[in-house]
Amino acid sequence: MSCRLIYYDTETTGLKAEKDRIVEIAAYDPSNDRYFEALINPGCSIPAEASAVHKITNEMVADSPNFADVSRKFIEFCEGDTILIAHNNDNFDVHFLRHEFRRNEIPMPEWKFLDSLKWARRYRSDLPRHTLQFLREIYGIAANNAHRALDDVIVLHKIFQTMIDDIPVEEVYDLIYARTAGSQATPQAMPFGKHQGVPLAKVPKHYVKWMGENGVFEKPENEGLKAAFIKLGFLETSNAATTT
Repeated sequence: MSCRLIYYDTETTGLKAEKDRIVEIAAYDPSNDRYFEALINPGCSIPAEASAVHKITNEMVADSPNFADVSRKFIEFCEGDTILIAHNNDNFDVHFLRHEFRRNEIPMPEWKFLDSLKWARRYRSDLPRHTLQFLREIYGIAANNAHRALDDVIVLHKIFQTMIDDIPVEEVYDLIYARTAGSQATPQAMPFGKHQGVPLAKVPKHYVKWMGENGVFEKPENEGLKAAFIKLGFLETSNAATTT
């Protein structure tokens, strides 16, 4: 595949994608040296503890557009065959995007996603931590306004390019999300999570539904698990929604 890279980051009202909202999204397209940055009115109050982290207040977003308006511009910015890269993407940013698109009834483009944190953990296992700011220090990148989306995106771009060196990003993607025989094997029990070790037939259907809503079955390494739940009748083949 030959894809354009877009580095992106989100700031939110909290940590739970199913109930919290995005208040800022930023992105950088190095191939065209273009930046995207937008504050978003989440339609709810920003908790003080969230503002303490990213410094975005209710007053700052009061006159900002909602996600539906911002999403259209973001889609245009990321048009084409694109890989979106974020640090801790697979456990955070992409879930917020999916929930926001779903909540606003806007089809989310079929972007590819890459989690730079997974690459750092796998190929820099010598490091005690893999946070964006720790990696910034390790690679000698100048300090920034940490936790504001665009600043984090700029730092991420510099870090990621240093980490992968001259490895083509397509190869990096394949190494992170390689569809090995083990990952495609049909499991007999839950391989992870709070029901780890429980036979699949005994996993609560509401938990399977939660996994579907949070994009767990969209990850390449979980295709075998998805197939097993479809076979059990817990999922529909069309959209991985749970059956009633």
